[in-house]
Amino acid sequence: MGDPHPTPPHAPSPPKPHATDPQDLPAPSRTDPHTPSRPDPHTSTPPVPHTPTPPKLHATGLTRTFGRGTKQVEALGPVDLAIAPGEFTCIVGPSGCGKSTLLRIAAGLLRPSAGTLEIRTSSPRPAAMIFQDYGIYDWKTVLANVRFGLDIQRVPRKEADARARDWLLRMGLADFADAYPAALSGGMRQRVAIARALAVEPEILLMDEPFAALDAQLRTILQDELLELTQSTRTTTLFITHSLEEAIVLGDRVLVMSARPGRVIAERRPPFERPRSGAVRDTPEFTALKSELWELLRGEVRTETVPA
Repeated sequence: MGDPHPTPPHAPSPPKPHATDPQDLPAPSRTDPHTPSRPDPHTSTPPVPHTPTPPKLHATGLTRTFGRGTKQVEALGPVDLAIAPGEFTCIVGPSGCGKSTLLRIAAGLLRPSAGTLEIRTSSPRPAAMIFQDYGIYDWKTVLANVRFGLDIQRVPRKEADARARDWLLRMGLADFADAYPAALSGGMRQRVAIARALAVEPEILLMDEPFAALDAQLRTILQDELLELTQSTRTTTLFITHSLEEAIVLGDRVLVMSARPGRVIAERRPPFERPRSGAVRDTPEFTALKSELWELLRGEVRTETVPA
């Protein structure tokens, strides 16, 4: 007779539980942070090649001379310069080194003697300039001064008034729209000049020592106001100044120019992320960078003041 309890053929035996020794486990993979991981060809797509953004302003071998013959003065260059879109670039250098000449070439007010300066833009009037002496019109009201660039561009009056009043509000001048410049303080006049420049929504803002004529306290206030404005608009800015403090507070980049004929001899980037505030003035990094810039500039200032 057969077995009353036959065993099924080829019946699998259940797995036996057992303790796992940690040493028996595969070691976790470690990736060297400095070694790029290899993409899986079955799941990854080829990387898109990075195309650098073209500079907004690009100068190559730029020079400028004034006069002729024995009276010819080499004022600038050669200068090679590239400013990225949205970058705030400050230029410092001794008096007479060609800083303002460079700015006027960028504004189209002067022609270079040699070299090129290119601005990548889709606008026929890409730049707005702010001068040290305000450059506002005494016979126009504050509102008309701020609206002036828009009138030149033939912006409809209703739209132009609205944009001008908006910038007056931003600059704290809304209550002075119908006043004339003679009734304003120096700081208020410079605010009018800044509002007029920004109202046309320029692609490039050119500023030639705009706060040089102001007292120290007012200068600090306007620096902080300009810092806040340009961080919100991200307008590409070329800013000329004699103040190292001003350059460090405002700039993404600080360029140091030599004595005449001016050339770029050094570049430094303030180690402060954006958005930033005027509080960076109180940091050790600010003091260290100011000292470094002064050491770079000191010899050039002496060269300019010692007769040849």
